[in-house]
Amino acid sequence: MAVKVGKTNVARLLDKAKIDYELVAYEVDENNLAAVHVAEQLGENIAQVFKTLLLRGDKNGVFVCVVPGDAEVDLKLAAKVSGNKNAELLHMKELLPTTGYIRGGCSPIGMKKSFPTFIHASCMDFDYIYISAGTRGLQIKLAPGELVEYVKATVTELILQ
Repeated sequence: MAVKVGKTNVARLLDKAKIDYELVAYEVDENNLAAVHVAEQLGENIAQVFKTLLLRGDKNGVFVCVVPGDAEVDLKLAAKVSGNKNAELLHMKELLPTTGYIRGGCSPIGMKKSFPTFIHASCMDFDYIYISAGTRGLQIKLAPGELVEYVKATVTELILQ
């Protein structure tokens, strides 16, 4: 039986921008919100399932990094590309008030306000990638170029090698 998937704000924004995407539901495990788990649920390559991380730079404030699900963001690299000297992950308690999203459901699209966004260069290796649809249990499958253009992202190196 097909699950009825409600449109999220992210999906509505993509509709408005006339961007092709697919909403893909997956089983949520409250004890395992990791992107690796999401990729397993989707039956997809973890390199194509991207997670959205929020960081705070010492000079320019909050910015967004979108990286492959099994990768760790390189804080020094992220600080450098965002014009900061140092950067750290935003504290969990700041995520919802800053973005409007909860952990495990944070999307680079449709945050409360627009933040500078950086997407790891590997996204361009694929015809499509997955990002959160703005809620746990739902992913958006879309062309990386469309995402980059829509969020006005900088495509760059961001992860520990």
